[in-house]
Amino acid sequence: MASTPRKLSANEVAALVGGLMETTSFGTSADGMEVRPYTFGSNDVSVMGDYHALRMINERFCRIARSVFLPMLRIQPRISAFPAETRSFDDYRNSQDNFVSLTNTKIEELRGNHLIVIPPSFISLLTDAYYGGQIRYVKTGRNEFTSTEQRVIEIVTDRLNNALQLAWRDLMHLTFNVQSREENMQFAAFVDGDDMIVNCSFMVQLPDAEPASFDILYPFQTLKPISSQLRSRTQSDSLDDDASWRERLERAVMSVPLEVRARLCEPDIALRHLANLKEGDVIPAKVSDKVEILIDGKPYFEAVPGEIAGKSALSITKTTKG
Repeated sequence: MASTPRKLSANEVAALVGGLMETTSFGTSADGMEVRPYTFGSNDVSVMGDYHALRMINERFCRIARSVFLPMLRIQPRISAFPAETRSFDDYRNSQDNFVSLTNTKIEELRGNHLIVIPPSFISLLTDAYYGGQIRYVKTGRNEFTSTEQRVIEIVTDRLNNALQLAWRDLMHLTFNVQSREENMQFAAFVDGDDMIVNCSFMVQLPDAEPASFDILYPFQTLKPISSQLRSRTQSDSLDDDASWRERLERAVMSVPLEVRARLCEPDIALRHLANLKEGDVIPAKVSDKVEILIDGKPYFEAVPGEIAGKSALSITKTTKG
């Protein structure tokens, strides 16, 4: 959800003015080089770069997530992604209403979590449309979701996590497991208030209604171990092995028809005799114990002729070509 402007407090204004008036001085090393102080463990957001890979993931997520809302809206809406924004969790929490849908999901591979934030107006719209109503916002003054709305939240968030898993797959394989669901922003057990988060906002275009939005929040510390990959403009070199595609390809190859022939003998005959052949003539031929088997005109096996259940058969004894 896009942030709303907030007035600065008196202390914040004083700190801002004081920072502009003060001049920053750095120390110097033994060789005269300028030294800048650094505190280990601080949240340096510059390591995230321009979020290029994360933007690509969000764009892919938008395309995949269209089918998430199809059962509710009976259409596949257009979904757009806003640029990712780094801010403190307190700043984000102060810009939101207390009554929202919060789904806290654990990311196993990154040893962290992410938070899906959906406003109650969008939940009410999805619930009303899911049960045959029109796609319209319903004004309510409630402070909790109904059991039906909670079921819709569960369906939507589970499918959004599946879409996220597919969107992240080209960069790395992630597993998402829902840990908890809350309805009050103040009670969200996500991160500390002064911790930095990466806010990914998405807008859902609705027919004959104002666009809806929802947010996906990543803690900065969760994405920090893969910051180099998120800064990269190239996709991962690892490719997932699509077993179903391999099976279909194998079945298609195995279904290709091939001509198999058995060459019993090759008699030699002069052209003048061949020209004078007529019905009843006999061509002398010598049949050996070994029969050559040809596949598409090329010899592959040697076999011994025989009989099984009253039918002629060949027993392969040797492979002549691999």
